[in-house]
Amino acid sequence: MLSVLRNRTYRHLFAAQVVALVGTGLATVALGLLAYDIAGADAGSVLGTALAIKMVAYVAIAPAIGAVAHRLSRRTLMVGADLTRAAVALMLPFVDQVWQVYVLIFLLQAASAAFTPTFQAVIPDALPAERDYTQALSLSRLAYDLESLFSPALAAALLSVITYNWLFFGTVIGFIASATLVVSVALPKQAAPPGARTIGVYARATAGSRLFFATPQLRALLLLNLAVAAASAMVTVNSVVYVRDHLGRSAADVSLALGAYGGGSMAVALLLPRVLDKVADRTVMLRGALLLTVVFAALGALTTAGGGGWRWPALLLTWAAFGAACSMVLTPTGRLIRRCAPPEERTSAFAAQFSLSHSCWLLTYPLAGWLGSMAGLQSAVIALGAITLATGLLAVRMWPSKDLAVVEHEHTGLRQDHPHLVGAERAGGGWRHSHYVPADALHAHR
Repeated sequence: MLSVLRNRTYRHLFAAQVVALVGTGLATVALGLLAYDIAGADAGSVLGTALAIKMVAYVAIAPAIGAVAHRLSRRTLMVGADLTRAAVALMLPFVDQVWQVYVLIFLLQAASAAFTPTFQAVIPDALPAERDYTQALSLSRLAYDLESLFSPALAAALLSVITYNWLFFGTVIGFIASATLVVSVALPKQAAPPGARTIGVYARATAGSRLFFATPQLRALLLLNLAVAAASAMVTVNSVVYVRDHLGRSAADVSLALGAYGGGSMAVALLLPRVLDKVADRTVMLRGALLLTVVFAALGALTTAGGGGWRWPALLLTWAAFGAACSMVLTPTGRLIRRCAPPEERTSAFAAQFSLSHSCWLLTYPLAGWLGSMAGLQSAVIALGAITLATGLLAVRMWPSKDLAVVEHEHTGLRQDHPHLVGAERAGGGWRHSHYVPADALHAHR
């Protein structure tokens, strides 16, 4: 898997992703402590509102960035986002009002909504070979999971010698390092979308979403996003309730439970590059979604159990299974989008995926919390499990069994009025266009 790091461009971009993630993780810890200093016992509501603002920024800003991305170089967009995030992090230690936190969090997450889809769209261009791109997706998944484990530990170590305000300066360093790494490499140029000069901003902003709703595989991906959001919301929101209240264990065990989720995700991410060489994305992703339903059923049984020491290791196994199943769905997502979106539409497609997937979390996070607190954990398990089952079955029905992939190619020996050139564009001395072929025939077609 590490062989993909021999590509200098990807190596620098991956390093930029890692340092930015670590900086974000430090900021997350520091933000919680800052909220407590400002709001005291109301810190939870402040953080909950900040999380909602984060999701709203992701949902609203990513499509807008996708609409204008073709007018800016990718390097300019990514570096500008990093420097904006660094400036916001630099201001956070000096705020003393709750509204100031909300404004800065919106700016921080809006910049992230610009950086992340652009980064995701660059990688398939930097790594055109599918095997390399698959390895890159697995490394990216590992980076997210390791950050969730490493950043809190690093923050705890740093807080033993410095105050939490200094963690924000660590965040600043992370974002500046990310910008420096992006500047240090030449990024592949983005092809201008068809009609970029004539189509309005609103049409460009919704182009990625329209592509999702028009493509069967991407419509299925929308459903899979909701299934993953239901499972991850159950883990993120209710882990502390299960560990502290339901099982009566210590606060330190909350970290172990979350670590089990991350461990399951990482294990699958390590295995998938070899698996995807032999098994279709459709098979892996749909089985991952259906596995989530099985895990919800196991969690329901665990939730109703009256007692017994077996419940703690069972919870760890359940959380690890959630992580593994979510990784089965999430890791190949980039491959699917690359196959379904022509190169000139990839930034819009990744922006749509970023926005639409976070719309799912915006729905499931409060649902998991409200149901768990008002109706009990079992009600939350039933409701979110039902969502997962329904979306998984609909995705199976919606995703064609003969998967299709977009292939872009050129013709130089055909007349302009040839029927095969309908919708083609002039490209040098020939004509360029895209069409769908069965994914299992992709290699032969190329």
